[in-house]
Amino acid sequence: MPTPKVKAADFFLPFGRIGKSAAGILLAGELILALVAWQLSGGGLLPTPSRVLTSMTKILSESYFFDNFFSTLGLVLQAMGLSIVIAMVVSYLYLIPVFTPIARFIMKCRYLTLTGLIFLFTLLTSNGHSLKISLLIFGIVPFFVTSLVSVIDSIDKAEFELCKSLRMTNWEAWWEVVILGQLDQVFEVMRQNFAISWIMITMVEGLNMSEGGLGAMLIKSNKYIDLGSVFGILVIIFFIGVCSDYLLGMLRKWFFPYTTFNTRN
Repeated sequence: MPTPKVKAADFFLPFGRIGKSAAGILLAGELILALVAWQLSGGGLLPTPSRVLTSMTKILSESYFFDNFFSTLGLVLQAMGLSIVIAMVVSYLYLIPVFTPIARFIMKCRYLTLTGLIFLFTLLTSNGHSLKISLLIFGIVPFFVTSLVSVIDSIDKAEFELCKSLRMTNWEAWWEVVILGQLDQVFEVMRQNFAISWIMITMVEGLNMSEGGLGAMLIKSNKYIDLGSVFGILVIIFFIGVCSDYLLGMLRKWFFPYTTFNTRN
């Protein structure tokens, strides 16, 4: 069946659908326009794309970059792994009345700023690495729990009724519907919230720079107003985050091929 031609008006219609080739051309065109606008508006303190590219090339050619990259990556993966486990336990226990207030309190903790709590976490941790992990977990878990609880609350009540008709106990229904039945959504929540760790990483690595990391590199460059390097590191972090998001999306399709996906994400 021939592919229908895309009209110019289709690009501006709500719920408009265009083919992959047209979407690729649109993305490339908008990216080029953004880079041209940035190049023309740059100069002075604001680095131009060419200057940022030069800084990125220099950063990537340095041997210490990969040491800092793997330090940051290890910190992010460790914090994300612990956060996912904690968030899943809290969210699954949310349906048990005695644990519901605890889960709701943790959800509200996403409004707490870390700035006033750094001193408390410093007292509670034994070294810089533990401090960074603790701060990342505290910043990530409330958002994970909020998203997971939202998924649990959106479960169709008919699924629980079906379990009752099959004479399952409450614990069996909890296991089948909430835990096993929502594993694909847990993976999607993890993918969507993975960006939080990359947003926070520069802040926590700046508290203790003994282990290095991309955050430490960024803070040092910012201290000396080397904005070319600052933007270069930001672009590198952005690229790593986009690649991570794509990889997690592919893993979800591989592990849960039976689920539907939002292609706009």
